[in-house]
This record gives sequence, structure tokens and C-alpha cells, in this order.
Amino acid sequence: MVRNKYVLFFFCLMAGGMFIWAGALKIAEPLEFAQSIRNYRVVGQEPAFAVAVVLPWVEVLSGACLIAGLFRRASALLLSLLLAGFIGLVASVVWRGLEVDCGCFGAMSGRADGRLILQDAVFLFFTLNVFLSRENGISLFKPRRDK
Repeated sequence: MVRNKYVLFFFCLMAGGMFIWAGALKIAEPLEFAQSIRNYRVVGQEPAFAVAVVLPWVEVLSGACLIAGLFRRASALLLSLLLAGFIGLVASVVWRGLEVDCGCFGAMSGRADGRLILQDAVFLFFTLNVFLSRENGISLFKPRRDK
């Protein structure tokens, strides 16, 4: 486990930035994202649309909190759970032999494949380190101290 506050902040910047970027791209095109979700053949049309509307906002807000240092451990835990779910979902697509775009970055998405699993595993390493760290780390918002 990493304990250096600068490395942990780097992890927050990388993971938080990636989730803000990915979420913002999906917010801009919710119907396209809903179709990407449907392509995984796990949920129906209505659940796919609900996920397409809610999930990007969760990603953006959690990513922003992770970077800002607000609710850092909770944000890191939530993003870790999302990443673990994404890894499982992509692994199921690879195992079933489906060729789909991941839908991760809207129109800029690549294939759901082993490379994506590895990428998500790296970000999972980042978010788990932040979650498991007892360091307060670097925060963009410092708590106000009364005199």
C-alpha cells in the first residue's frame, strides 16, 4: 500500500480526472450510452436508460470529490466498487465472445477487451490505495481552524 501523500494525490488526480472526463462525455450523449449498456446484453432497455442517466453523474461527482479531497475515502470506495463491476462486466463480454465498444468514453470508446480490463485494474489499484490509506493526503479544501 502506498503511503506517500504526493503519490496518493497523483492517484486521486488520475482516477478522479478519468472519471470526470468519462462521465462528462456520457452525460452529453445519454441515449448513445444507454445503447452501449444494452450492447453488453445484461439488462433491458429501461434499466439501461436509467443507468445511462444516473451513472455518469455518479462518476463526475465522485471523481470531483476524490480530487478535491471531499469525502475522499467514500469516493475512493465508490469508484473502486464501480471499477470492480466494470472489470467483471468486461470480463463477461470477453468470456461470451461479444465484440462491443465499452461505452466508457462516449463516441471515443474502444473495444471491451483484455486491454480495458488491465486499464481498469490500474485505476482500481489507484482508488484502493486511496481508500485504504490512513493519510489525509493533499486536499484542495483545507478545513477551517478556529483560533
